[in-house]
Amino acid sequence: MKKLIFLSLFLVSLTLTSQEKATLDYYLPSNTNYNKNIPTPESIIGHEVGEWHITHDKLVYYMQALAASSDRISIENRGETFEGRPLLLLTITAPKNHGKIEQIQKDHLSITKETGATQDVSNLPVVVYQGFSIHGNEPSGSNAALAYAYYLAAAEGDAIEKLLENTVILLDPSFNPDGLQRFAYWANTNKSSNLNPDNNDREYHEVWPGGRTNHYWFDMNRDWLPVQLPESRARIATFHKWMPNILTDHHEMGTNATFFFQPGEPDRVHPLTPKINQELTTEIATYHSKALDNIGSLYFSEENYDDYYYGKGSTFPDVNGGIGILFEQASSRGHIQESENGILTFPFTIKNQFTTALSTIEAAENMRVKLLLYQQQFYKDALTENSKNKTKTIIFGDAKDAAKSWHLAEILQRQKIKLHHLKSDAKINGKAFHKENSYVVPMNQRNSRLIKAMIEKRTTFTDSLFYDISAWTFPLAFNLDYTEVNSTANLGEEITALPTLSGSVGNLSNYAYVFEWNEYYTPKALNKILNKGIRAKVGEKPFSVEGNTYDYGSILIPVQNQKLNPEELHTFLKEVAQESYIDIISVGTGHTLGIDLGSGSFQALEKQEVAIIVGNGITSYDAGEIWHLFDQRYNINLTKLDTDYFSRTDLSRYTAIIMPNSYRGIDKAASEKLKMWVKNGGTLIGYRNTTKWLAKNEFIDLRFKNDTLVAKDITYEQKQSFFGAQVTGGAIFETKLDRSHPINFGYKNDVLPLFRNTNIYIEPDKSSYNNPIQYTSNPLLSGYISEEKLKLLSNSVPFQAKSLGRGKVIVFTDNTNFRAFWYGTNKLLMNAIFFSDML
Repeated sequence: MKKLIFLSLFLVSLTLTSQEKATLDYYLPSNTNYNKNIPTPESIIGHEVGEWHITHDKLVYYMQALAASSDRISIENRGETFEGRPLLLLTITAPKNHGKIEQIQKDHLSITKETGATQDVSNLPVVVYQGFSIHGNEPSGSNAALAYAYYLAAAEGDAIEKLLENTVILLDPSFNPDGLQRFAYWANTNKSSNLNPDNNDREYHEVWPGGRTNHYWFDMNRDWLPVQLPESRARIATFHKWMPNILTDHHEMGTNATFFFQPGEPDRVHPLTPKINQELTTEIATYHSKALDNIGSLYFSEENYDDYYYGKGSTFPDVNGGIGILFEQASSRGHIQESENGILTFPFTIKNQFTTALSTIEAAENMRVKLLLYQQQFYKDALTENSKNKTKTIIFGDAKDAAKSWHLAEILQRQKIKLHHLKSDAKINGKAFHKENSYVVPMNQRNSRLIKAMIEKRTTFTDSLFYDISAWTFPLAFNLDYTEVNSTANLGEEITALPTLSGSVGNLSNYAYVFEWNEYYTPKALNKILNKGIRAKVGEKPFSVEGNTYDYGSILIPVQNQKLNPEELHTFLKEVAQESYIDIISVGTGHTLGIDLGSGSFQALEKQEVAIIVGNGITSYDAGEIWHLFDQRYNINLTKLDTDYFSRTDLSRYTAIIMPNSYRGIDKAASEKLKMWVKNGGTLIGYRNTTKWLAKNEFIDLRFKNDTLVAKDITYEQKQSFFGAQVTGGAIFETKLDRSHPINFGYKNDVLPLFRNTNIYIEPDKSSYNNPIQYTSNPLLSGYISEEKLKLLSNSVPFQAKSLGRGKVIVFTDNTNFRAFWYGTNKLLMNAIFFSDML
């Protein structure tokens, strides 16, 4: 009977507002008085909360107005997005706390350090970081932030005063300003005066790529560990500045769902997360249950979502002594939509987010001491663990690539992990480490558990289902040499600030300049050289000249017969070296050990004009990762060709076209046009499921290993788990390389870790030299894969390149550019572009 009453209340709360404009009172607690000097959202933005989707500019305008009118709020801009939007943070607490906020912050941080292990926490405020709508087209969170910020600024009475005295609230009204703005534009421009709940309406079907992602189409809720994006860097800096006790992450899910809050699946929690973390999460959940019961909202917990990948906002705090909480609200995706639970209005979705934002701070205040003691104990336990291994260190680096090592060191520093220089060049466990390109991480430090989470390799699991990836081992992602030693003998000076990367060019030469292809930013350098009209060649074989040895793929720039005279060329190359952080060596002779500089084994290189196919049917994540790589890392122009007009585009100017992951490919007319372009000499590069589409449409002849798995003795109830266990959601595997093949130029080791999140398995070519990258017979390095899929993967190939007419078709079964932090395989794509004629 009780459930029927709640369901009735729920349906009534929907239908009451299906065509009515919800006022601010709809969201706010009814038994509270409000300060009339605090501006309401409508008075600043010109409409009621939920009447229209809030655009980011109006959201900023309102938050600034609130801060100006309330002594409970301070506001800061922590940077800007790729599109130049501010990354705001509101710090909300009692006025007297603002007067000593730096001391409060200092005292709070001290309990996470050895010096504060016995500190009395009874009088410390609890710190709560509340963030909204990291997915831009899940907008109820950021819209709820309007009403929520107003409540915190304007509510009056002993209860709110006491709460603010005991709490510091860090309010991030929009985790994803660019995505929020994109989606608000869509929803608002397709809104009818007479709200239409028909889910076939255009309002509920965004155009590609949608508003979920940021400017470069990244899912930013996967970037809490790698911190590759400006939005992530702002929030991670805030996190470590405050070390919040609770962090909430407000999302949306399918329209036919209800409301979810953590804890998630009990058996899908990362082993490094303490058991008490989940107990505290469960206790906090009782406050959400009570609050949602009071407004008649249906909800669920301990289902569907997990706490495994620490790169998500709701899980990242769990390895940092805090409690992460995910909220998922059924999405109206516009202003009103039909659902299995009745008519779902935008205001109602906002109300649920508002309600659980309030229940979070209620829980935080009531559990304040318990949460602070948990955080204190978390770091005491970490220090106790470290005391058993005080001398353990992790050393990583790349003897031929300073930039990759530097970028991993940069990530670790952003996560407040202490780093040291390598004391001197060393050979450790069979690996050579150079002082200039290597770093040492002592495990005996405050964030040792976070280090373990980032460094460890794990291949055994209690559950075979994962909401996200199962492996992210950073040294493998960067393809770095690394080792663990139980000694501090290699520990040099601590690095307080990373030295900037640098590059250089040798003395003026009248003969030639050479640089190896190993450094991460060499594609940036080569692209600039070729765009300048400078002749450059690539060496197919190693050689030595004037005391220096050069590996496969080294780049030669002759001095004579260039468009620049020797002095101008030297000045230009100095600029290239400095911008790309590489060392370019002057050479005074063409006589070498190995291939001479005039040998036919040096192949001339051509300027590249590259395009990428985007739009309907293409996975936006994959496309965005490639766009970001070209635009942000290598300064290479990349033309985005949309599937809507691809068949009408003149392709003759492009030397290479990239087709990211796609299940359905492109239409027949576009396909025939693309095939003719390849036959005329173009290079087509396909990724992941595009591989199968290219084979099916006769772009490339491939043989696939087929899955013959049959479900035996599996009940209907077990069906989902059975098939879920066969998903390779994201793990790391070992491949062996033929380093003489141009696709592998720039790699110094004979093995390469690859990230994989597909079940596509290509049989090796019958000619071994056509299999320059091949999975080993026992390839699993880190993460989960079923036994059946591992057998298929063993000795298969993730890469093939074959001729079609005068052109080339190149395929990768794996994502070489995963989430912008998989630095170790970015060069494979660059090699496919610059050296395609040699493949």
